[in-house]
Amino acid sequence: MERLPLQGLELSRYIAGYWRTLDWNKTPTELLSYLEAHLDMGITSVDHADIYGDYQCEQAFGAALKRKPALRDDIELISKTGICLPGNKGYDLPHYNTSAGHIVKQVEQSLANFGTDRLDLLLIHRPDPLMNADEVAYAFEQLKQAGKVLHFGVSNFSPSQFELLQSRLNVPLITNQLEISPLQLNPLHDGTLDHLQMQNIAPMAWSCLGGGRLFSPEDPQARRIRAELQTIASEVNVNSIDQVLYAWVLALPSKPLPILGTGKIERIQSALGAFDIELTREQWFRIWVAATGHNVP
Repeated sequence: MERLPLQGLELSRYIAGYWRTLDWNKTPTELLSYLEAHLDMGITSVDHADIYGDYQCEQAFGAALKRKPALRDDIELISKTGICLPGNKGYDLPHYNTSAGHIVKQVEQSLANFGTDRLDLLLIHRPDPLMNADEVAYAFEQLKQAGKVLHFGVSNFSPSQFELLQSRLNVPLITNQLEISPLQLNPLHDGTLDHLQMQNIAPMAWSCLGGGRLFSPEDPQARRIRAELQTIASEVNVNSIDQVLYAWVLALPSKPLPILGTGKIERIQSALGAFDIELTREQWFRIWVAATGHNVP
């Protein structure tokens, strides 16, 4: 498994996403076996957020990790904060909170959920119109000095939002987690990936399969993309269109780190085949054309 250095933190090129942990219906022992299986494949980075599973996914992962605590030193533990959801937290509506108090409180809760003393990487989950960059910087500084968070980044931020927060920090933001897929091309054209490439910052890529939308029979865009992926899969002699799609994301020069959101270890094993696929530029743009419905200008 290729590994990428992100300004002090090295991550596996693929990242295991745990946002659907509760949907997998795994016992703590089964979840531990799943973790060990993808660690054996070289996928050591794991992605979480405080809100996942109505604030319960981190606890489920922590229960699994508790069965073999030594594995904590074998993983890069990533989590996100800044979104507040109704449910067991008692909020009336979804909203954002990037106040210093909320960030520190949620990190403390995440550490308790995981049963660890540190996060390797903390991301602000969504841009917040009420974000006070100085206040976020203060929270980051407190967490860094206490050794509770080792590195920081953002998620779904525009270049200007990224630079605003970076301007207040004395440590680098090391990534921007973005939705990247043929069903979400905006980061390729709105300057977001250009900005990251300019700064030599590798993005994390979420929902590379469109959150399952790619396989919708009713979606005409998804049908076009799926048909082209199937044609190219035949050309490069692979059986899985997932592999072609991940190869398409991996080909981007900003070097995205795709997040694999499956709970099936065989699908992770299959995804590894993308590293053996070298798409031609024409094949890459055929997928782009299928996504947009027109040729390049």
